[in-house]
Amino acid sequence: MATATHLITSSKKLRTTLNKLKFSPPTHTVYNPLDYAWAPYQDYLKKWGNSHKKVIFLGMNPGPWGMAQVGIPFGEISLVRDWITISGKVTKPKNEHPKKPVLGFDCQRSEVSGKRLWGLFSEKFPSPKAFFKEHYVANYCPLAFLEEGGKNRTPDKLPATEKEQLFNLCDQHLREIVTALKPNIVIGVGKFAEERAKI
Repeated sequence: MATATHLITSSKKLRTTLNKLKFSPPTHTVYNPLDYAWAPYQDYLKKWGNSHKKVIFLGMNPGPWGMAQVGIPFGEISLVRDWITISGKVTKPKNEHPKKPVLGFDCQRSEVSGKRLWGLFSEKFPSPKAFFKEHYVANYCPLAFLEEGGKNRTPDKLPATEKEQLFNLCDQHLREIVTALKPNIVIGVGKFAEERAKI
């Protein structure tokens, strides 16, 4: 449990520091699932981040129908609930975008990348316990960025000064994840995550 405790402490610190950042247009709305979906995310850390791993799979940031809904990286809701066996109370973000409402586990939309990733793991491993024995899934940045019209905006598209502030905090958090879990390798899922995994 000491490993999970380190992850929880680090995540709380990241949550606090990220909430102090300001973002300019075209970023209109910022979701921080570490606030409103903390309960399921903390359960994820406690249940599956409680031991050293051989491999960490690293994503970029929350998708609007995945982690932005339930707090779990690549959070395809049915797989989070039924395979990873995580559920919990999700509240509302302080500023909710009308075109991307947060419905938590009641959301009926599918997170395509999560369906692919967790779907693959559920096919290849007999149980989540078998997967998480040596593997873990994390996101580099826990924030989701939305433009005024509701379009998703990825962290790499932010202005240089905003990106630098954000990446410094997320780099440090990633180092703390690696220190706690002691993996042999970090695999970036996508080009962006692959580059950040090299830090």
